Amino acid sequence: TSPTGRKQYVGAVSQDQLNQLGAQAFSEMKSQQPQTRSTQHRSYVTCVVNAVVRELPAQWQQTGWDVAVFESNEPNAFALPGGKVGVYTGIFQAAHNQDQLAAVIAHEIGHVISRHHDERITRQMGAAAGVQLLGALAGDYGQLATQGGSLLAQTGFLLPGSRAQETESDVIGQELMAKAGFDPRQAVNLWQNMIAASKSRPPQWLSTHPNPQARIAELQQRAAAYSSTIGDASLSQA
Repeated sequence: TSPTGRKQYVGAVSQDQLNQLGAQAFSEMKSQQPQTRSTQHRSYVTCVVNAVVRELPAQWQQTGWDVAVFESNEPNAFALPGGKVGVYTGIFQAAHNQDQLAAVIAHEIGHVISRHHDERITRQMGAAAGVQLLGALAGDYGQLATQGGSLLAQTGFLLPGSRAQETESDVIGQELMAKAGFDPRQAVNLWQNMIAASKSRPPQWLSTHPNPQARIAELQQRAAAYSSTIGDASLSQA
């Protein structure tokens, strides 16, 4: 059962195996995509990630979540099992302040703690892709490359989630950012900025929600409730 009470089909791989896949996929990503040289960007993103991680349930508070900031104009971000967070510099075109950046990061971490990657792999395990994934865990990268490409491609880790998963991560992410002391109302502004930055359509990582205006309405409704959880926490942590 997911954190929001949704019935899930998971468990094709253990959490340790899932963490290993996440670490391998993250390593692959770092080998393919140049990282920023800006220490300011790295520190800024790491500060926001750490603030969100401190509010996670105990079992998800891995020591020292690994953070990478990639040079790319794409307004995107992701989180992987095993405590891995990647942010593209293009996200700063849409996330204009730390609260909006926290909305992105908390949403992506929401996918991890809701076991959405486990759901995806469990669905794949009946196909040849499942065999290749287990081969990757055993270190058989040659077989993986021959039979279907990279680990990132095989796991689909960087693809958008289902509509149910995206909506669930909205709920969890907005609550997490509020608990961390960020303004949950800024999740609404982030979505509006995303639409503006992408001109005619939202970026891929947010595109599976059925209706942008419905998403904004849901975020606004939750923000009113979550705002009360901020309390006296400073909104200038990062």
